[in-house]
Amino acid sequence: MDFKNVLSDKRIPVPTPNDICDENGKCYFGTFDKEFSQMNFMNVHRQSRVLPDFMNRFRYTCWEAVEITLKDVVVLTAVCNMGFFGTSLTIVYDKKTKKKIACQEMMLPQQAVMAPTIINGDVCYSNSIINRVNIKNNFENGKAYVSGRVINPGKMFKYNFELTRVSKPSVVMIPFGKNKPLYSQKDLFHAEGYIKVNGKKYKTDKDSTAIIDDHRGYYPYKMHYDWVTTMGTNTVNGKKEFFGFNLTRNQSINQDDYNENLIWFQGETSRVTPVYFHYDKPDLCHVYDDHGMVDLYYEIGDKHVMEMHLGIIDEDYTITFGELRGFIKDEDGNEYCLDGMVGIGEDKSLRI
Repeated sequence: MDFKNVLSDKRIPVPTPNDICDENGKCYFGTFDKEFSQMNFMNVHRQSRVLPDFMNRFRYTCWEAVEITLKDVVVLTAVCNMGFFGTSLTIVYDKKTKKKIACQEMMLPQQAVMAPTIINGDVCYSNSIINRVNIKNNFENGKAYVSGRVINPGKMFKYNFELTRVSKPSVVMIPFGKNKPLYSQKDLFHAEGYIKVNGKKYKTDKDSTAIIDDHRGYYPYKMHYDWVTTMGTNTVNGKKEFFGFNLTRNQSINQDDYNENLIWFQGETSRVTPVYFHYDKPDLCHVYDDHGMVDLYYEIGDKHVMEMHLGIIDEDYTITFGELRGFIKDEDGNEYCLDGMVGIGEDKSLRI
């Protein structure tokens, strides 16, 4: 099948505007070819039908997360600011034992400092005693630098990685309402560096791969999404190359025109159709589409659960780690076997 006949042309990247909205606060929605040089989400006009614009700062959500796969472990580290609170998170998942060690610290919003952009050395960091994270962003040069440490009983981490982009970026602005934006940029990198976990050191090799997820915008009052990703190497045109994908089902008002589903290859990407997530069992998720482009099973090995039930704020958020089997196809119909590749996923419901 020629999937290009069912893939929206709006998913083909176009030149990136200077900012995420115009002088009247109207957002630019679509798929773009590079980083935004400015991202002033406070200037978005009427992102809410009921709240005035000065309330934007209380509704604005942003995070930057890094996922790195090494031979024996997967590392996830992130800083998140949700206006009312901040958090930093570091998780190490052992591929062999299928168990994770996690450290999360809740903090004041001013302690979770988000980079104004992801270019020119802008830094995202957590000003934390227990779980310190630092992400220096030079995406305009295809580089990023990730370091941090955890000091907690039974959880002593120290890590330092240099990341070099190996594919084209995924940059989208998705409408969750008429002028309610969700921006996401995700990039595939080769990773060099190490992490030390409770005294044991794990080093990268030539196949070590990473994804950075920079995510900003305004959620609906009630929000839900499912997500799964992978990164590593695969056989492409008969040879081993860096490879990854991103698959999400969120509250886009138009799933065909505005989504972030794609495959990363070395130096290139391929659009992917909208997908669905169905949990055949609590730890087995089936991800598929309407056109035979995606058919994979995600077997969850371990999960990190975050729950918050504070009246006006209600969160059920699960980060998962496991293994994939099945396939994904590119725009030209070429099929890629996913059996044995690492999976990282999220199942998140939020009311705020």
